[in-house]
Amino acid sequence: MERSEIVQSLENKSILITGSTGFLAKCDTSLENLGIGDTKLINVLWREIDFIVNSAATTRFNERYDVSLNINTFGARNVMLFAKKCEGLNMFLHISTAYVTQERKGIITEKFFEQDELLIPKIETENELIKRKLKELEDTCASNNIIKICMKELGMKRANKFGWPNVYSFTKAMGELQIAKLRGSLPVIILRPTIILSTCKQPFPGWIEGIRTMDKLIISYAIGEIVSLPACLDAAVDGIPGDMVVNAMLATMMTNCSHPNSMLPIYHVGSSSKNTLRFRLISETSYKYFSMHPVTRKDGKLITVRKPIFFSKMFFCIYMVLRSKLPLQVLLVVATLFSSQILKNQYIKHNQTYNHVMLMAKAYIPYTFMLGRFDDTNTEILRMRMNNEDKAMFSFDPKCINWDQFLMDIHIPGVIKYGLNG
Repeated sequence: MERSEIVQSLENKSILITGSTGFLAKCDTSLENLGIGDTKLINVLWREIDFIVNSAATTRFNERYDVSLNINTFGARNVMLFAKKCEGLNMFLHISTAYVTQERKGIITEKFFEQDELLIPKIETENELIKRKLKELEDTCASNNIIKICMKELGMKRANKFGWPNVYSFTKAMGELQIAKLRGSLPVIILRPTIILSTCKQPFPGWIEGIRTMDKLIISYAIGEIVSLPACLDAAVDGIPGDMVVNAMLATMMTNCSHPNSMLPIYHVGSSSKNTLRFRLISETSYKYFSMHPVTRKDGKLITVRKPIFFSKMFFCIYMVLRSKLPLQVLLVVATLFSSQILKNQYIKHNQTYNHVMLMAKAYIPYTFMLGRFDDTNTEILRMRMNNEDKAMFSFDPKCINWDQFLMDIHIPGVIKYGLNG
């Protein structure tokens, strides 16, 4: 019987994992030396660590620019500088996202894009821009809420200016550049997962930590917040179960130790090139699931879902104005004329919902109209190098996923249990 090569290569190894689930829960990647002030501890770490996995990130599409830049960009830089002080480091594995390549059509290759190819600004420039904006807001005695809104708007403005749909993918792209710029002779791998879904098998089916990416659309639909969206039903929603991403991480660590590469290997971990998930199936399955298992409101009543409606980008805006914005304006006029606080409260509530739907639609347009495919040639070669024992224990082959069954029986129930109610 074959023995797992992955287990053999990683047993008795010291692995530092940054992020919310890392064993150094108190480390802060936004600080020098990860914020570890204990000299004795840090010297032990530099001497003993064999692998570093940098998975620390904020994945919010509309995160504050200062927060996102600190974690996704400067965080990657700080972890890399920490790694270079490790005496016997076998490998540095950086977890990025497939969407650092901006919005593209056709086949998206496992390629590293240089700074001049992507027209990315220098991080020092962006940091100074943030400092000036914060100083300006402080000088005007802006409230914390105003500062938060302005930082979010600044992040989206900068991301859009340089060709990214959101601050998450923009700051992750800048983080990748820092890894490449500083790595020197250090063995580095960049793993680019696509949209991470709930687990398929391990630790158990359906587990997910929080609500992220496409799950926010599913939740908003389940609770009756959204019924319509701008989307192409044939769009490729490149999703991959979370445990498959972890398995791919382990495989890259083992394989690249056995077959060192002086280049900067990039691995796409997704499904669109092998087993494409269409937006149409997500829509149909969500409607079927919540028709059979409606979500319960706080007052105990069941929420009845309607069949979702999809539009082109332009017609969605027209639809929302006619269906929501104009009636809201009428409600506001009536509330003002009759000085009705009840009507004003209704306007505030429904207007917040309207703004939330419009912001969500704008954030997800690059994904609901995605027609590109992420090439995974490098990842396929990785799978081919694995022995049969490892392929069984650490599977990350998307061809084995039955998307209809996965969404209906595993993912959507998991999102409700661990995301909405967790």
